[in-house]
Amino acid sequence: MTALLKGETGDWEMVIGLEVHAQVLTKSKLFSGASAEFGGAPNTHVSPVDAGMPGMLPVINKECVKKAVMTGLGLNAKINNVSVFERKNYFYPDLPQGYQISQYQHPIVGEGSIEIDLPDGSVKVVGIERLHLEQDAGKSLHDQHPQKSYVDLNRSGNPLMEIVSKPDMRSPEEAGAYVTKLRAIVRYLGTCDGNMDEGSMRCDVNVSVRKPGAELGTRCEIKNVNSVRFVQQAIEFEARRQIEIIEGGGVIKQETRLFDTSNGTTRSMRSKEDAHDYRYFPDPDLLPLTVEDGFIEDIRKTMPELPDAKKQRFMDEYGLSHQDASVLIGERERGDFFEKVAKGHDAKLASNWVLSELLGALHKAEKDLKDSPVTAEQLGELIGLIEDDTISGRIAKEVFAEMFGTGKNAGDIVEARGLKQVTDTGEIEKIVDAVLAENPDKIEQYKGGKDKLFGFFVGQVMKKSGGKANPGMVNDLLKKKLEA
Repeated sequence: MTALLKGETGDWEMVIGLEVHAQVLTKSKLFSGASAEFGGAPNTHVSPVDAGMPGMLPVINKECVKKAVMTGLGLNAKINNVSVFERKNYFYPDLPQGYQISQYQHPIVGEGSIEIDLPDGSVKVVGIERLHLEQDAGKSLHDQHPQKSYVDLNRSGNPLMEIVSKPDMRSPEEAGAYVTKLRAIVRYLGTCDGNMDEGSMRCDVNVSVRKPGAELGTRCEIKNVNSVRFVQQAIEFEARRQIEIIEGGGVIKQETRLFDTSNGTTRSMRSKEDAHDYRYFPDPDLLPLTVEDGFIEDIRKTMPELPDAKKQRFMDEYGLSHQDASVLIGERERGDFFEKVAKGHDAKLASNWVLSELLGALHKAEKDLKDSPVTAEQLGELIGLIEDDTISGRIAKEVFAEMFGTGKNAGDIVEARGLKQVTDTGEIEKIVDAVLAENPDKIEQYKGGKDKLFGFFVGQVMKKSGGKANPGMVNDLLKKKLEA
């Protein structure tokens, strides 16, 4: 889905790669026992290791290793039996050691790939370059005092997986689909909560432009973008900025930039460092990390069904379309909810009710699925009442609205309001006869060729029955009588 941008000199192609920092879902940090929980008063989740105190030695958190391996397996990637932690040296006020413990030459996870679903219904494979473990830095606070900056080290030492893509994406939409799919995978696995608004998943976006088929251009990196929408906006602006510079006779400088969410623009932060600027060398306090094949296989056996496998199963087992299956598996909870609703019921009907009615009502009420006032079992009961002709589809929407507002069961609402569908042939025939008797002129017009009047007769019968007459039986009886 290559999106070419128009410039004064013709078409330009975007080349996009993403570095996603995903915080490992663990109770403690990568090299200390301090809490990795989000929030807390400033500098309360800090151990002497995180604060860079002299003589403090890092100790690897085995759970972080396990979840990095599991994520690598979820990305169809090679797990490296030996990886090395190195010191990435740079100075920043919220980096108390003066270096970050990361992995460079020998990461724990090597090359892999994921499939992304694009808006036009196509599927694209995006390559994964690597996944490595590293510790997070602290956070500088510049809005607490008019002359001073403060430092909060609660985040310092938090375990991060840096997932680096290959430069395979060619449009903001592809980048958005990539982040969405990656977030779904780590959430299915339970290795990261994917909460971008809390900073537990954030993106560094690498963008360059070139004439179609030409050599790669100079890239700029946009740091710490924290939503799918902002990733797409940042790419769009940065690509156009670079095109304007090149077409104006300028040269793109390799640099790190920031995205301003208030006006949708990027601005320069610093010149882009290369690997040699960080003076990487193996951390002398940490031995090479050895991961045995048995450890990897034990993790593989515990892995849940992942989004792509679930999507294919929904299509095969339930006969759902690619589009419906893709939306249902977008969140693990959504797919699980659908399966509970569909148990013992028509799967397509269940899918329609989850996707259209329930998700639509939740969106309007600004609620998440976990806060739904209608449970999967309750929605399944409502669908059962449609299937056994207790209520019509139209009445079901009325019942659902009351369920959503009150949390009551469908059966109780139908009983209390007397909404059961009329399926007695004799009773429906009386209503049909009354409607026909009231509209002899319309009958003549219908028999004279105005076929569209059939809908008028159906509407009148449904109105007289209070919407409770079985629509199929109404149609059958009207056809017989009008064509007699």
